Amino acid sequence: MKRAAMVLNPRDNVAVALRDLKVGEEVEVTSGGEVLVVQLLSDVPFGHKFALAEIKKGEQVIKYGEVIGIATRDIKRGEHVHVHNVRSARL
Repeated sequence: MKRAAMVLNPRDNVAVALRDLKVGEEVEVTSGGEVLVVQLLSDVPFGHKFALAEIKKGEQVIKYGEVIGIATRDIKRGEHVHVHNVRSARL
């Protein structure tokens, strides 16, 4: 079976969708040798991110092992992570 999502670095708190994913879908990813199963709370388009764990408002969003943004509100595990709930950390 083709992978639905991947974690790019073991430090990441988000995974990247490798196809369009649907709310309610259970997605299996491997991070640092650990297998995680995440039930999606929202649709996640191809190439977009979803949270692997809860990310509190003001906490860092980590992708590629680097901080890419700051959560503008609490983000639940399995929720789509994008501009509606993250601001850039590069500004």
